[in-house]
Amino acid sequence: MLRIQRSENGEVIFTLSGQLDEEPIVELETLIDSEANGRHIVLDLKDLTLANEYAVTFLEHCESNNITLENCPPYIREWIKRQRLGS
Repeated sequence: MLRIQRSENGEVIFTLSGQLDEEPIVELETLIDSEANGRHIVLDLKDLTLANEYAVTFLEHCESNNITLENCPPYIREWIKRQRLGS
């Protein structure tokens, strides 16, 4: 289960808590797409406890589209790095 909390402080921050997998990603994509163009988006991952391969691919795609991943757990950062290197 994933909890998504939205806040803003000049930028839109979505704080993610729990497990990120296929089902909540659809909801998160909808929330991101609903934000006004030009607003900087941050995904705060400090309370993310688990992510699967699909979630890591999604997070890598977000980062490639100028969405900031804040407080990214080291295992997810390493996984993203390996995906980018094609390993």
